[in-house]
Amino acid sequence: MSIPLSILDLAPIAKGTTAADSIAASVALARRAEETGYRRVWYAEHHNMPRIASSATSVLIAHVGARTSSIRLGAGGVMLPNHSPLTIAEQFGTLEAMYPGRIDLGLGRAPGSDQNTMYALRRDPRSADRFPQDVLELQAYLAGESRVPGVDAIPGKGSNVPLYVLGSSMFGATLAAALGLPYAFASHFAPAMLEPAVEAYRREFKPSAQLDAPYVIAGVNVVAADTRSAAEEAFAAVRRTLAVGLFGRGRSMSDDEAQLLLDGGAGRHVDTMLTHTAVGTPAEVREYLAGFAEQADADELIVAHQFPGVEGRLRSVELTAEAMQTVAV
Repeated sequence: MSIPLSILDLAPIAKGTTAADSIAASVALARRAEETGYRRVWYAEHHNMPRIASSATSVLIAHVGARTSSIRLGAGGVMLPNHSPLTIAEQFGTLEAMYPGRIDLGLGRAPGSDQNTMYALRRDPRSADRFPQDVLELQAYLAGESRVPGVDAIPGKGSNVPLYVLGSSMFGATLAAALGLPYAFASHFAPAMLEPAVEAYRREFKPSAQLDAPYVIAGVNVVAADTRSAAEEAFAAVRRTLAVGLFGRGRSMSDDEAQLLLDGGAGRHVDTMLTHTAVGTPAEVREYLAGFAEQADADELIVAHQFPGVEGRLRSVELTAEAMQTVAV
């Protein structure tokens, strides 16, 4: 049995393109993932980020769902402190009614934004402290067992959309274990606590109505190409793009200017974020991902295909799927 592969679509808006281009690329990516045997595609909620088009996560899922037929689609994740649990239950209950048996709901407690954006979202800075209670309230709406007298999520009531706890720290691991939910670790950009968090989750897990045994999804970056040189060239572009996004202060930069950023110290931060990245030919990617799955003690890998261009990204999706078909769990 091969280890299940899924995709985290970062919905990038590349330099010189539009949000419409990004959304069209997300449709193409989900279709290619469906054709090549990936289990699910997830989209993450981000706000006020000029190079990411997945802020309205549920709307994007609905659009992609209408243009695919079988692959699971979901949030990886919704930043629950930005929303009322009832609103999210209604949104994802609607999606489940539209695409039965295909919808996932991953939940995070990070703001996914800066302080000014938090204000614009009308977000209470203390709302992250209520995350565990909000998860339970949301879960109850979806199960048809509302914790708020006289209030039901319609659509949503009784849909039992599966929940996943996302995280990069011990907090998410222990919460997922206590609630008996699957745990998705954001090791594709925050690798530091991967192994201790997964170990704690598995050790403390308590079975629930949704899940009878621990289930770990680990994030990993992939840049797969037909040749090693093409993959390395693409990865160099990924590093430059990430450096500009993190440290460019909103400015557009040439490749040379981006390289200066990397050489000037940004490279250390970028490379730490990209610790878990497979770069190379299908054989090289297979070897890396097999080792990573074992290191992460993962039941499933969710891949961020970091290729800078759409066609290259689609090819990376294909090559990785083909390479991993024979890798045992």
